[in-house]
Amino acid sequence: MADNEAKGRELMLEAEKKLNSSKGFFGSLFGGSSTKVEDAADIFVRAANMFKMAKKWAAAGEAFCRAAALQVQLGSKHQAATEYVNAGTCYKKADPNEAINCLLKAVEIYTDMGRFTIAAKHHVSIAEIYETDMVDIEKAITSYEHAADYYKGEESNSSANKCLVKVAQYAAQLEQYEKAISIYEEVGMSCMDNQLLKYSAKDYFFKAALCQLCVDTLNAEQAIQKYEEMFPQFGDARESKLLKSLISAINEEDIDKFTDTVKDYDSISRLDQWTTTMLLRVKKNISGEDLR
Repeated sequence: MADNEAKGRELMLEAEKKLNSSKGFFGSLFGGSSTKVEDAADIFVRAANMFKMAKKWAAAGEAFCRAAALQVQLGSKHQAATEYVNAGTCYKKADPNEAINCLLKAVEIYTDMGRFTIAAKHHVSIAEIYETDMVDIEKAITSYEHAADYYKGEESNSSANKCLVKVAQYAAQLEQYEKAISIYEEVGMSCMDNQLLKYSAKDYFFKAALCQLCVDTLNAEQAIQKYEEMFPQFGDARESKLLKSLISAINEEDIDKFTDTVKDYDSISRLDQWTTTMLLRVKKNISGEDLR
């Protein structure tokens, strides 16, 4: 490990030396400047790989960044973006903020090149760093929205919907229910028109109705009726029956009935963490208790 790190340091110095020689009078006079810059970029990449082997992630990220900057200088956009992505991958293990900066530079280059699908993919990577490494949900939402916009522009609707569902999930967690409802309805309706995804529509309508329930039971009842008219299969689904039973318990202010209904459903179809959180919020509105 230490040996690889030392080799990495040596290569960094070699690259710097090569770069400095390209700036000299003779380097410019004989037209060897760009070749030396190319050579320096290659040596920076070799240094980065040595640092990777030594698990010196910040040093590897820095070396890839140096290579990327030189590729920009040489006009090699695709190679520059590739090196910025490599830098971001390394920095993710050491400095999430710097990882995001590198990935944003890659996104900027890919966008300029019209490579929107690749740009979208890296917006998703940025969103994942925000949600897991930095726990900044607002910024994760923004990055997923950027990704969804790029995917939609390229007619990659399935990928766009995956990003939008993430936005809706986090919007609901932040109690931005109107935003979550709008997205879940949009994704649900798009699934209705796709034979392969039709079965998923009920899940999104269920989540939209659950968000409605966090706000108001009357709106939830009207939403369920609307979803059943649009998508008759929803009326026969266990999710729809669960919602109706919960509304009945809420109207009767019967917490025990509410709890039993949830337990019965959970015993057959295991509830995920998001759904459990939403149901606890609804229950809290009935009881006024501090629930855990």
